[in-house]
Amino acid sequence: MSSTEQITAVVLAGGKASRMGGVDKGWMDLNGKPLIHHVLDRILPQVSRCLINANRSLDAYGTLSLPVITDLEAGFEGPLMGIATGLHHATTDWVLFVPCDGPFLPETLARRMLDRAMQQGADIAVAHDGKRLQPVVALIKRNLLESVQAILADGERKIDRWYAQQRMVDVDFSDYPDAFVNVNRKSDIDELQQMPKLLGLAAWSGTGKTTLLKQLLPVLKAQGVRVGVIKHAHHQFDVDQPGKDSYELRHAGADQVLICSSKRWALMVEEHQEGMPSLSKMLHQLDHSKLDLVLVEGFKKVSFPKIELYRQEVNKPQLYQNDENIIAVACDEVIPLDGDIPLLDLNNIQQIAAFIQHYLKGERS
Repeated sequence: MSSTEQITAVVLAGGKASRMGGVDKGWMDLNGKPLIHHVLDRILPQVSRCLINANRSLDAYGTLSLPVITDLEAGFEGPLMGIATGLHHATTDWVLFVPCDGPFLPETLARRMLDRAMQQGADIAVAHDGKRLQPVVALIKRNLLESVQAILADGERKIDRWYAQQRMVDVDFSDYPDAFVNVNRKSDIDELQQMPKLLGLAAWSGTGKTTLLKQLLPVLKAQGVRVGVIKHAHHQFDVDQPGKDSYELRHAGADQVLICSSKRWALMVEEHQEGMPSLSKMLHQLDHSKLDLVLVEGFKKVSFPKIELYRQEVNKPQLYQNDENIIAVACDEVIPLDGDIPLLDLNNIQQIAAFIQHYLKGERS
């Protein structure tokens, strides 16, 4: 039986949203559509059925053409009550709970959660973003309904205390560091509105990533797209020059040096940790309010949307077959591809730019 057939999703939208001044978070607008729509766009393809757990805005949620279920007990008793309600109404063996204010949930969420739970013989699988558990992003066996109802009857409302009594396993999503961003304050929406789209160029060395970038950037700029670039480099790279004041100050012991003029400025930071900084950390160094798109060269093992560049003459395996985040393949000749992944002409910059424009608008080319 496939993961889709085994799982019902429940979107938790039943809270009071006290920190939002009581505004129903599911209906707050992000980039032209409500948060609940973003969540459903991510979740519906992954499951066999989806329910909305809501205690207000019932008419609005009713327009989504999905069953709307209210808490088993009135009074805004919190997400643990929402879990009990979802388990009560579900008919599948597993129930996936997600918040209504998580617009960037992984498109592989359900399958990865189920695989981990099955491998470990767990009854609950909870997402972990690499830093902390995400307790309201959880896959739970439906047969735990009596257990959660019993603990609620005892007055318990803390999810983690109930989890601690069960066979629980955490599921690593550190490769999706920003997937569990949610909205607790109006300022969170404002920040998310400014976030540019992220798109990688994934390829083996020698395929021509930088060459394509140099050709693509002026075309996108002429089309009005504000583009940032993040590029993976060798460990000892240095954009500074010996003898320059900034170079000497760094080598004298400054951990950060910012140099500026009327035309540009640059911040140089010494990294003392082992390994590469995360893509998420690098992305947050950019001024999102001035960008529509960030193109990333490198970081091919990190989960985010990418175009694969492929040349048969490089004599390396294709990446898209083992990377579900690749949304298109650009090649210098016509090659067969599995599934419905688009094939782009690596030498047709206008075609690639048009594909990126569709991507920015959330459309399929």
